[in-house]
Amino acid sequence: MNTKGRLGLLVGVLKQLAREEIRHRRDARGEPGAETEPREQWRPAAIRQAFEDLGPFYTKVGQLLSTRPDLVPEPVRLELGKLHDQVSPTPFEVFEPVLAAELGSGWRHRFHDVDTSRPLGAASLAQVYRVTLRDRTPAVIKVQRPGIQDLVVTDMKILRRAVRIASRLAPKYAEVLDFDTMLRMLFEAMKPELDFTLEAANMDRARPLARRFPTLEVPEVIHATPRLLVQSLAPGQSIRDVKHGDFTAEDRLAIGRDLLAWAMRGYFVDRTFHGDPHPGNIFVHPGGPATIIDWGMVGHFDRHLSLALLQTIMGVVCNDAPAAARGWQEMGRCTDWANPRAFAGDLADLIPRVRNASLAELNFGVTLTSVLSQATKHGIATSPMLPVLAKSFANIEGSVRYLAPELTMLDVFSDQMGTIMAELIKESFSFANLSQSIVDTMLCTPVMDEARTIVRDLASHNLGVHVNTTPLGGTGSQRATQIMSVAAVAALWANARQLKRAAER
Repeated sequence: MNTKGRLGLLVGVLKQLAREEIRHRRDARGEPGAETEPREQWRPAAIRQAFEDLGPFYTKVGQLLSTRPDLVPEPVRLELGKLHDQVSPTPFEVFEPVLAAELGSGWRHRFHDVDTSRPLGAASLAQVYRVTLRDRTPAVIKVQRPGIQDLVVTDMKILRRAVRIASRLAPKYAEVLDFDTMLRMLFEAMKPELDFTLEAANMDRARPLARRFPTLEVPEVIHATPRLLVQSLAPGQSIRDVKHGDFTAEDRLAIGRDLLAWAMRGYFVDRTFHGDPHPGNIFVHPGGPATIIDWGMVGHFDRHLSLALLQTIMGVVCNDAPAAARGWQEMGRCTDWANPRAFAGDLADLIPRVRNASLAELNFGVTLTSVLSQATKHGIATSPMLPVLAKSFANIEGSVRYLAPELTMLDVFSDQMGTIMAELIKESFSFANLSQSIVDTMLCTPVMDEARTIVRDLASHNLGVHVNTTPLGGTGSQRATQIMSVAAVAALWANARQLKRAAER
């Protein structure tokens, strides 16, 4: 479908929402005592349905918005959290041309059997079927829906154009909420879902990382093309459907701890994480490892963001609200109207409620979205990666909650701190990081040269000073540079005064 056709569908969905709004308002003005569905019930459900009707890209956008309490009213946010990519199955005949294009007209001869009667999964981007390889090995084949890639690219262009217009209309809001970067990041994260060779590469990279944990596994890639992926079959069932009695308490807790520890290592050490580890993507069976599937959406972030997140969570663990606030600010930036002190005060109220809660009592990923809401309220712009990370955090917690609800997220984090810190120390003393530190030190030389110029201007009474009442802001490194520059100027000025006095004597 071209851009014009997609715009027509978008307008049609919005018109339907408007008609529903008008109908319910008319019903609400009816006879006294007439039964009408409460607005807080029908409106969120209608909005969720609209996102689903618009297809896979808007479904992902809706899922992302479900992590943003700073943007979306609570009833709508909770309803968007129910968004999923599952759709009604499409007849297999629709996918046969894709199989023939990717594997050739004799594609059936590559398998001993293909069960086309009923797909194992039907998603908005692809369908999955059970197959048996020629050597009788059970496997699955994932086939992309015809034309879906062009559809997603078109939707991305339309939505980015709309976001740019909205940003110009509300510049102060856009200063805190970088929608364009958020959408670009979401599209980058979705690319492997549109090219299965990228998803296969994600699986190959993730497999050795998961195998560091004895109870975790990632499927083997058997064959991959841009629109087709054959992989080993994940044994067992979704973690959502487990019966605790089928597992020993020791096995349940071991799998739960390993899943949480694996996620934490992804956030803080590997800096690559599964973007959607919901219960449907984790399969378990008694006596065997948990298998993590669907590697189409994977997040990546840099060392600075990872360390800032670590500082934030350590602040929560240590009941240190100012440290947690500083870590959060490092992940973004302070606007001109930011109020960091008020933000730290809000965290001081929140942290005691989080520290000792079990997974059954609290969702730490959702707590991160609450912090995000407070940050936005106080003018602190947050990295667009944070909502994706919070969604991942919430999903892994939700998955583990089905198997081991008695686990405490922060206890597992505390247990892993020794390993995480050892890896970070080792990384800090690597040749690459030491080289970078040397280069950073060398780059400070121009700052010192500027400071000497300021001192000369002071001595000759030619210095003009512009006073800005805005407090020092920016990232930690920027603040450090500002402080060092001021200190350097003060030291050089004092030195110049001493030399002048000595000369006068």
